[in-house]
Amino acid sequence: MTTPFRSVCVYCGASSGHDPLYAEAARALGREMAQQQLALVYGGGHVGLMGIIADTVLEAGGEVTGVIPKALMDTEVGHDRLTRLLVVKDMHERKALMAEQANGFIAMPGGIGTLEELFEAMTWAQLGFHEKPVGLLNVNGFYDKLLAFLSQLEQEGFLRAEHRNLLINESEPSALLERLREFRMPEGVSWLSRQAARTLGP
Repeated sequence: MTTPFRSVCVYCGASSGHDPLYAEAARALGREMAQQQLALVYGGGHVGLMGIIADTVLEAGGEVTGVIPKALMDTEVGHDRLTRLLVVKDMHERKALMAEQANGFIAMPGGIGTLEELFEAMTWAQLGFHEKPVGLLNVNGFYDKLLAFLSQLEQEGFLRAEHRNLLINESEPSALLERLREFRMPEGVSWLSRQAARTLGP
């Protein structure tokens, strides 16, 4: 039975970046999610793109769940107007809970933390720990060089094509959300499913 697609975990910067296009894209994604009645799950901050998308979803009548480690909450980075704000022990618990709360993942422009979260979600999909879609909101070509690097990893034999293709790439929120909704994990792609097939034999 297919799990209903009701919430999306969005990874993005605690900074807004230099280009106003990034903030505009965060607002566009937030509006589109609220219009489609998709709840936002994110890192719980009130600054940067994180704060912009959370505020936009809330202003449009949507639901927002923030997950933030206590240490960051104590430094007053936490957003105090969310539908739910879950304060956790550390970053490991934060990422696990965000993944548990969401039916899919989107990475917007961001820094090292955003990249780490993106690749962890991809790794978990590759291993078979989840079958949720992972996508990039590739604003103004922000992730083009990263996509080229992933292609290099594939060419050099460090990344399988089927795992490379798990990452959905779109520049517009509506197109990205549509592809996330339609995503179904292909059979035999995950490492765990391949191991199970070898164990069972022909």
